[in-house]
Amino acid sequence: MNDLRNTCVLVTGGTMGIGLATGLAFARQGCRVTLTQKWGTADLEALNARFERERLPLPDVVTADVTSDDDTEALFAHLRARHDAVEVFVSNVSMALLVRSIDDYAKRSLFKSLEYSAWPFVEYTRRIRETFGRYPRYVVGLSSGGPDEYFANYDFVAASKAVMEVMCRYLNYRLFAEDVRINVVRARAVRTESLRATFGPEFEAFLDRANMTRDLIEPEEVADAILALCSGLMDGVSGQVLMIDRGVTFRDDLMRLYNEREFLRFDNPTPIEVHDR
Repeated sequence: MNDLRNTCVLVTGGTMGIGLATGLAFARQGCRVTLTQKWGTADLEALNARFERERLPLPDVVTADVTSDDDTEALFAHLRARHDAVEVFVSNVSMALLVRSIDDYAKRSLFKSLEYSAWPFVEYTRRIRETFGRYPRYVVGLSSGGPDEYFANYDFVAASKAVMEVMCRYLNYRLFAEDVRINVVRARAVRTESLRATFGPEFEAFLDRANMTRDLIEPEEVADAILALCSGLMDGVSGQVLMIDRGVTFRDDLMRLYNEREFLRFDNPTPIEVHDR
């Protein structure tokens, strides 16, 4: 396995959810973790307490909007002053307009979604090469099931993730000789604040009534998959989109719900009222 001690790991959007879980996972390996945030989004005291509880080195938290050229320049100047290289880059930032009807479709909103959720995967990878003279050994992007199946309100998020997944494959081709492994982790619905913001506070209650909360993935499971891709044991994997779902996607269909209808009690109006069907 790779000895990751004292190597620099950069996680964008790393102060909560999957990003924070990823930072903690690498800190446990002795990495020097840099987490980015947009201004004012992180509770630094609570964030540091998460690391302190496990006696881990505190992360270097940098305020940097991934769509701002000035912030990007400042971030990489900051990294260059502290590190000789970036070993791992995890592109986690994602932000897009939630679409509730076709009236929400707007070119500007789509382009802004791409700028936040797909382009940093490419731009930060190139900036690391320009700053340190070599690419990170590992690049991992965060995607979701949206490109392949319907997620409520997810039109622009899904479009952005689809672009990221395509760029992963082409970057792997373009950089094949550069000793860099580029992959995307596509996670099923993960129990985070982003999930609640996207689908609404009633989503988890609905899953509970349908006895499907077991299908939610925890941020730590996604973080462990990212760490595994950077462990040295999976260096033959590059240019891939890997689904993290505990195999749930295979059985999440109409036939399974029909087969389990008595267990789920869909025919009983007590747990799920008729008008909710």
